Amino acid sequence: MNKVVIVGAGQAAGWAVYTLRAEGYTGEIHVVSNESHVFYERPPLSKQVLSEEASVESLNLFSPAQIDDFSITWHKPDLAEHIDKQNRRVHLKSGKTLAYDKLLIATGSRARLPVATWGAFKRVYTLRDIADCQALSQQLKTAQRIAVIGGGWIGLEIAATARQQGKDVDIFEYGSRLCARSVSPEVSAFLKTLHENAGTHIHLNATNIALNEKNDHSITLAQGDLNPQNFDCVVVGAGAEMAKELALTADLAVKDGIVVNEYGQSSDPNIYAAGDVAIHPSLGYCIQSWANAQNQAIAAAKSMLGNLTAYQEIPWLWSDQYTCNIQILGTYQPEKTSQVVIRDTSETQKSFFYLDEHNHLINMIAVNEAKWVKLAKRWLGNATVLDPMQLEDVNFNLMKLK
Repeated sequence: MNKVVIVGAGQAAGWAVYTLRAEGYTGEIHVVSNESHVFYERPPLSKQVLSEEASVESLNLFSPAQIDDFSITWHKPDLAEHIDKQNRRVHLKSGKTLAYDKLLIATGSRARLPVATWGAFKRVYTLRDIADCQALSQQLKTAQRIAVIGGGWIGLEIAATARQQGKDVDIFEYGSRLCARSVSPEVSAFLKTLHENAGTHIHLNATNIALNEKNDHSITLAQGDLNPQNFDCVVVGAGAEMAKELALTADLAVKDGIVVNEYGQSSDPNIYAAGDVAIHPSLGYCIQSWANAQNQAIAAAKSMLGNLTAYQEIPWLWSDQYTCNIQILGTYQPEKTSQVVIRDTSETQKSFFYLDEHNHLINMIAVNEAKWVKLAKRWLGNATVLDPMQLEDVNFNLMKLK
């Protein structure tokens, strides 16, 4: 193998390049990026970078010297438009054609707009990349009334950041509770209380939202029977769409994202995928997290070189909101959950354990209790039988359950 092409230049792409070189690959690496800024992590965009507590440069995965050492042939800003599988070629919007021995698709995801016309409004924002973050950060300098559409993780993080800047924030969530797809009702209630105690106004079951732009570019939001409200800007955090078009046009196996095996290999043996756009091989759906993008890419890169490395890691992600660090291990599976155990250490220190009928851990959520997450990974990996009473007892040292 002498030529690898990687489409995308985010977390997954960066770690794939790093791994290829670390494993001794000396052939060509071509990276296609639709952004000029490359190889950066996204989680701080909705928090420290949005509030300008951290710089854009702090997002970089690698130093400029490290990137130089990778000896990458860059194609940026450019866009991969078509894959010719038979001849192993990637056709770019610029007119270039790149030959490959192995191809990695790491195109990630993009913010979803429930109503396409909202994208034409000057003060309706999404937050996916550095440009989005910089535009919203600039708007927050003068905006006072902020509406956030979507009560998932990204929406809650943006709301917390704006509220900490003293903004008047309203969250409009389509569903009956916050983060309903990824957490239980108990955690949704905790999140709602957390934000309401900070002064945020939360509107659940907020269907039929209509936005209109006024002459001064402020936004009028109408929802249900509520009187229309005026906001200086609106941020839409209503989920993501996987950037899977390249795989679709190449007739690869695609569902919500690109179907891959445990080695990151798609239905074409020479094409791999990793990160948001790739379906988790054991869970069967896409996982949008920093850890998944990094570790799936590392496994795929090693496998591309013939060192077959299975990716089977337990999903893990986190969110910072106000003074709370919230870590999620595993996935919310109500159909398998027999018991929910809450370890209530304090008002801002809680752990939620989800056990099956055999008292095996399925999923856990730790609020300012990061020390238990590493321990819980062992419980999940070893199928440890747990005692619910011990988990709940704040006077019992869980480290005894190693």
